[in-house]
Amino acid sequence: MKVLGIDIGGSAFKGAPVDTQTGKLLAERHRVEVDAPCPTAQGLAAAREIARHFNWKGPVGIGFPGVVQGSRIGAVGNLGRNWEGQDGGKLFGRATGCPVALFNDADAAGLAEMKFGAGRRHQGSALMLTMGTGIGSALFHQGRLMPNIEFGHIPWKGKPIERFASAAVRKRRDLGWREWALRVNVFLAVAERISSPELIIIGGGVSRKSEKWFKYLKASARIVPARLHNDAGIVGAALAWEHTGR
Repeated sequence: MKVLGIDIGGSAFKGAPVDTQTGKLLAERHRVEVDAPCPTAQGLAAAREIARHFNWKGPVGIGFPGVVQGSRIGAVGNLGRNWEGQDGGKLFGRATGCPVALFNDADAAGLAEMKFGAGRRHQGSALMLTMGTGIGSALFHQGRLMPNIEFGHIPWKGKPIERFASAAVRKRRDLGWREWALRVNVFLAVAERISSPELIIIGGGVSRKSEKWFKYLKASARIVPARLHNDAGIVGAALAWEHTGR
């Protein structure tokens, strides 16, 4: 099946058509920069631009950076609280002119990694982490997803822990790889205490540079980089269409 996958990040919307049987992108992904936080009208315009770029008329799967229950948006982090309480499926459906399935962005990336990437054939517990503007998390057991696990929002010294350990923090504070990895270790210790995964998959753009910082990570679980890297969110958004029973 061919589905347009759109991955919404803290600074950009990215999308491409995806073959959900193979996990392959069928065209070069298209990226639209947005503000952070992102006004609702600007975000809808970005999704519309991506659909128009590919002249898309079919199903659309969207990975959204916040809690998603059905098609309704719950708590939102970096994208902005203006999105909370909205029926995201209807909003993006009207914007793109296409049928839309909405899914938590980290859950979507996890679906892709579990089907096509580093978690393939893993039947134990697995934790997918997306390191970017924030820290997204998705928890799986025997290949089944437990949705909307927001470990990045765990309080740490009065703030969400992602504001201490995300990839954006590394850039903003100009941290060295080792110095930043030590912060990530604090996050991993908290996440492991709560979920005890056997496998931790780390995605986002920094997963392409795993040789620079994975050697500093410490966890009881085995830690591996995402195989789909930054495309996991787009592929997973497309898979969300099937996962939601469309």
